[in-house]
Amino acid sequence: MRGAIIGLGNVAVYGHLPGWLGRRDCEIVAGTDVRPARRLELQSRVPRARWYDSADELLATEPLDFVDICTPPATHAGLIRSALGHGLHVLCEKPFVCRLEELSELARVAAAGDRALYTVNNWLHAPIIQKVGKLVRQGAIGQVRRCAWQTLRTQPAAVAEGQADNWRLDPAMAGGGILVDHGWHVLYVLPWWLGQAPSRIGARLETLRLLQSPLEDTATIWLEFPSATAEVVLTWAADARRNRAELEGTHGTIRVEDGALVLIQSRPVRCERRWPCPPALSEGSHHPDWFEGVTRGFVAEMTDASVRGANLAEASLCVALLTLARELSWRGGHPLPVVPPPLLSTAR
Repeated sequence: MRGAIIGLGNVAVYGHLPGWLGRRDCEIVAGTDVRPARRLELQSRVPRARWYDSADELLATEPLDFVDICTPPATHAGLIRSALGHGLHVLCEKPFVCRLEELSELARVAAAGDRALYTVNNWLHAPIIQKVGKLVRQGAIGQVRRCAWQTLRTQPAAVAEGQADNWRLDPAMAGGGILVDHGWHVLYVLPWWLGQAPSRIGARLETLRLLQSPLEDTATIWLEFPSATAEVVLTWAADARRNRAELEGTHGTIRVEDGALVLIQSRPVRCERRWPCPPALSEGSHHPDWFEGVTRGFVAEMTDASVRGANLAEASLCVALLTLARELSWRGGHPLPVVPPPLLSTAR
C-alpha cells in the first residue's frame, strides 16, 4: 500500500518513518512539509520518496492509498477532510481533532467513502501499559477502586531544527497546552485499563512556569468511573522528567514507576513482585517502538472494514473529555457528568 507523510517534524522523522520502513506491506512514496528544508530529512531516510511543496499538490498528484498526518493539531481537520476527499485512508497524530463536531463530520465522510480514519494512540502499545492492562484483566488486584497518574516534564517537547518557535505554545496551532499534548494519552489509557468510560469529570488548568505563554503548562483532572475514581496531574513545570501511575484495588496495588512495574497483592497472602518494562514511559518523545502497533491496527482497518470502530470510539471520548475539561476549568473546575459522545463509525 502506497502512503505519504504530511508534516516532517520530529515525531514523523524519528517516530513514524522507522515504523513504516519496518513493514513489507506498506511503502512511503512521498512527503511534504511547509518548511522546504525538511526535504533533506525525508530523502535521507527514504531516498525514493518524492517531495511536494504543499499538501494540496501532493494529494492532487500522487497516486496513494493512505496519508499519515503529522502536523500541528489545528491543521488536522482540514488535512483529513482533503485526504478523504481524494479517496484516501487517513492516519493522524493526536489530538485527532480539536472539536467533537469536526470528528462527527469527518467520520461521516470516511464512512461514505469506505475509508479508515485512525488516530495515533501509541501509548496503548507501550509494554508497561500492556502489562498493567493484562494484570487488571486477570484480577491481580481485584476490583480497581482508585487510579492516580502523573506526567512530569520540565518543558514542552522540542520541535524540529530550523523552526523558530515551538508550535506547542501557540494557541492558534496547538489547540491547547499540556492538557491536549499529554492529557489525550491518559484519557484513552485509563478507560482501557478499567474497561469503562468516566461518568464525571472535573479539571483545573494553570500556568506555573511558562508565564510568557497563554496556554496552561499544568493540568489536574478528576475522573469518576462507575467503579473507580482517578486523579491525573500533568505538567511542563516539573523539576524532573518521569511518569508515575498507581491503581489501588480490593486485593492489592499496581504501581508504574516510569520503566518498572510493581505488583503488591494483599490476598490470599501479602506478596510483592517487580518487573522491568523498558523503555520508560518518559524516555524520549517519539516512541518508534510503540508505532509498530499503531501501523498494525491502521493497516487492519484499511484492509478490513469490519474491524473499524474501536480506535474512533477512543478518539471521540478523548475529544469530548478534553472539551469538557477546558470548559470546567473556566467555570472553576467543579466536576460535572460526562455525556457519552455519539458512537462514530467509518464502516458502511
